[in-house]
Amino acid sequence: MKQGDIYLINLDPTIGSEMKKTRPCIILNSNSIGKLPLKIIAPITDFKTHYESVPWMVTLKPNTDNNLKKISSIDLFQVRSLSQKRLVKKVGTVKQDILDACKNALNIVFE
Repeated sequence: MKQGDIYLINLDPTIGSEMKKTRPCIILNSNSIGKLPLKIIAPITDFKTHYESVPWMVTLKPNTDNNLKKISSIDLFQVRSLSQKRLVKKVGTVKQDILDACKNALNIVFE
């Protein structure tokens, strides 16, 4: 379980507008930290055209590395820390350019 890996993660139970159900999520925390059994993740959702203008959404096109089946978006406004026990199965991984885009989106969220 390392930064940039995509796992199916059980996000339930949720409250309000939090993303729910078991869905792909990207691990964001650094590999050099993390003795705790927790991971910082961002959920991945179906791509919508209007997400292109949303600064905290990062588009993810399917490829052999990430093993996604359709164009998706990483929602960096829904970042959370959760137990590794919620991680169901590894799906794939992303390259450094996607991680960099995630970091840029997080900078916008935390400005």
